[in-house]
Formats: sequence, C-alpha cells, structure tokens
Amino acid sequence: MSGATLAISLAEAARRVEQGDPDRFAATMATPAALRDRLWPLYAANIEIARAPWASSEPMIGEMRLQWWVDGLEALAATGRAPDHEIGASLLPLRACAAGLARIAEARRRDCWREGFSTAEALNDYLRATSGELFSLAGEALGSVETEALRDYGTAAGMAAWLRAAPELSLRGWQPLPESGEGAGALAGAALAGLTAAEKRLRHADRAARVAILPAWQARSVLRRALRTRGAGPLDGSEFARRFGLVRACFRL
Repeated sequence: MSGATLAISLAEAARRVEQGDPDRFAATMATPAALRDRLWPLYAANIEIARAPWASSEPMIGEMRLQWWVDGLEALAATGRAPDHEIGASLLPLRACAAGLARIAEARRRDCWREGFSTAEALNDYLRATSGELFSLAGEALGSVETEALRDYGTAAGMAAWLRAAPELSLRGWQPLPESGEGAGALAGAALAGLTAAEKRLRHADRAARVAILPAWQARSVLRRALRTRGAGPLDGSEFARRFGLVRACFRL
C-alpha cells in the first residue's frame, strides 16, 4: 500500500467522523496530532457499522450490510486484507482492533429488527458491546493497558449517549427504555455510579487512556441532567458549556 493511498483513506475517515459524529470529531481534533490517525479509522468504521442497520426499512438489508462489515473485518484480522471500502486502507494499521470492530457489528444486529430491551441489564449489555467496546479499542489503538476500565467507562458514557438519542430512537420506532420499567432517571443514576467508579480506576492511568475517554467529556453532565429531570427535559447544555467542557477535559491529558 502506497503512502498516498493511506493518506487519502485517512482523510476520508476523518471526513466521515466530522460529518457523522461531530462531538467525537471535536474531541479527536483536541488530541495530539500524532495520535489522530490511529483514531480516525476506528471511529469512522464505528459510524459505518452503526449506520448499516438504518440504511433500509427492511431488516434483512441491514443484516446484509452488517454481515459485509463482519466479513471484511474478520478477513482483516485473519489475513491483513483491508475491506474494499473508502476507509479500508486506513484500517490496515489497526489490524489488531479488527476483531473488536467485528464484535461491535455483531452486537448491532438487533438494531436491524428494532428490538427493545426487556431489562436494564440487557440494555447495559448492549451498550457494553458497542460503546464500551469502542472505548476499549480506542485505548488499545493508542497503546493503553487500561482496556477493561475503558470498557466500563465507555459503557456508562454510552448510556449518556443513549438517553440523548432516546427521542430520535422513539421516532424511528424503537422503544429506548427497558420493558421492565426503569426510567431515564434510574438508568442515569446507575450509569453515573459506573462512570464514577471507572474514573477512579483511570485516575492515574496512562495518557493513552485519558485520550481514549476524551470523546465522553459531556457524559457526566448529560447523566446528571437525566437524573434530575428523569429524562423529561433537554439533556444537552449550552454551546458555551459544551465547548468549555471540552477545553477543561483537555487539561487532563
């Protein structure tokens, strides 16, 4: 693979993150420049995987799209062959993370069928297999040894993102809250406890772990609002608070 091919693929990965996940893009731009090329492909692949189930109202079409990613990522892990995709070449240096990305794609299969969650534990397992796995992979890509603590942190941060997305998910025909009756307040409270516990474990972690958690700089404030309002009000803060929160988080790097 030529340097030019890799550069083009990395630029495409960064563009997809900018368009598909502006908060994660802002966080990645705030990390040291030397680390960004390890994160753009990971985050871009996650976006493409998350989008696949929603590309069609037909569940089988979503399943086929996800299976394409599973096959391509498993082939990358096993043989070093990049997926035939615009961001495929950028994933070659992250071959060690390919199996983890394939696991995320497998966990997303339930999205194709808009399956709800019977219990809070089931929702938490889903978030651990998606958001938690992504945070762990980010740490791995950056060379951190704190992958399990990052998985716990990412699971709690995933609940914050889930509660923020709940209104949109409802519009798409998905019941975002567990059938067992736990409301947004209870879910937020449990996630806050998980976030705090993970933060304690990461307090003296390597710098790579601190970089890996940067995309969740809004998680605590979102969970606190959800706990206070029980999910009845807006969970996003002001634009000033959002920007200031990222700046403050960057000082911990």
